[in-house]
Amino acid sequence: MYSTLIDVSQLGALLGRPEVVILDCRFELANPDAGAAAYAQGHIPGAQYVHLERDLSGPAGPATGRHPLPDPDRLANTFGRWGINSNVQVIAYDAGPGAYAARAWWLLRWLGHEAIAVLNGGFAAWQAAGMAVETIARRRDPRLYVPRLQADRAVGATEVAEELAAGRVLLVDARGADRFAGQNETIDTVAGHVPGARNRPFTANLGPDGRFLPADTLREQWTALLAGRSVGDLVSMCGSGVTACHNLLALEHAGLPGGRHFPGSWSEWISDPSRPVATGDD
Repeated sequence: MYSTLIDVSQLGALLGRPEVVILDCRFELANPDAGAAAYAQGHIPGAQYVHLERDLSGPAGPATGRHPLPDPDRLANTFGRWGINSNVQVIAYDAGPGAYAARAWWLLRWLGHEAIAVLNGGFAAWQAAGMAVETIARRRDPRLYVPRLQADRAVGATEVAEELAAGRVLLVDARGADRFAGQNETIDTVAGHVPGARNRPFTANLGPDGRFLPADTLREQWTALLAGRSVGDLVSMCGSGVTACHNLLALEHAGLPGGRHFPGSWSEWISDPSRPVATGDD
């Protein structure tokens, strides 16, 4: 069973197996149709296309943030439509860094599915290795997916605020350092970060080749950030709950499971103007 990362050669050996489902999660925030267009031009054989906003998010509202969690039963039906049940090994990939694939990874974990891994290096690594691609969209026979919701993996804005005030949480923001500091904000209506949060851009989990750093290196870095605190104290956030999943995946790959997710993240936090906002590096 693969539960965090899988490399190109390992995935290549699994192609065509009926108990393996591959999810193509390529997406661009600025161009929501780009991922589907890229999929049509070529994808890993047998992959099903997954759209971040239609499939991996619920309807956005004035207090939800930009990419709220989907309804668990609806999400389970979606996974079942792609041929997934509790006995299936799922592999997710995106263009390369893994940010969107990590969202699929976390959602399946949230539903209690352990056999889900992200392709290390994504489609870029697959192509660089000269592996086969196809342009046809194959459909899998649907299966019944019965979720086992792990509700404690996610926390809301009210709980985050209460735990911060009590000193019970280490809130880690996966956005770039500039957006965390309140600079160059081009996505959300308010710039800055949650007071008391720490910044760990998700890109810090990657090497120059776009692949995740070795598990030992990640463990050393994350252990330093935890500074003696339990991983259970850590809550991961970002702009809208997507790249936060990358940090949680990195933690699990490093052998540090147990971090929680703030799915609404910054875009939910600022939906209530009474919540405090900080700028700068701290």
